[in-house]
Amino acid sequence: MTTLYGISNCDTVKKAQRWLTANSVDFSFHDFRKDGLTEAQLREWVASLGWEALLNKRSTSWRALDDSIKNSIDETSAIREMLATPTLIKRPVLRLGDRVQVGFKESEYSALFT
Repeated sequence: MTTLYGISNCDTVKKAQRWLTANSVDFSFHDFRKDGLTEAQLREWVASLGWEALLNKRSTSWRALDDSIKNSIDETSAIREMLATPTLIKRPVLRLGDRVQVGFKESEYSALFT
């Protein structure tokens, strides 16, 4: 089963949803702001992708963090902050079997589903 994780009002998540639907990919959507995210899920993504790939330093949530947190960020504190503020996670996160991918690029999705 394919699961798309993100937040429903994110434009990039919407693009990924449109692409999956247009290409007849059966998927479920998990809004991690509304439906939550477990520490185990996040740690699995970090193990697969690295915390740096998941942490969205371009987000308004990142800019709102205290400078002391931003200046001393490491894997442990990044996980803690992403669990507390899921909008710090880059979106979307796609789970396809045992593969995990972050972000949306049409060419990458095409390669995954062909």
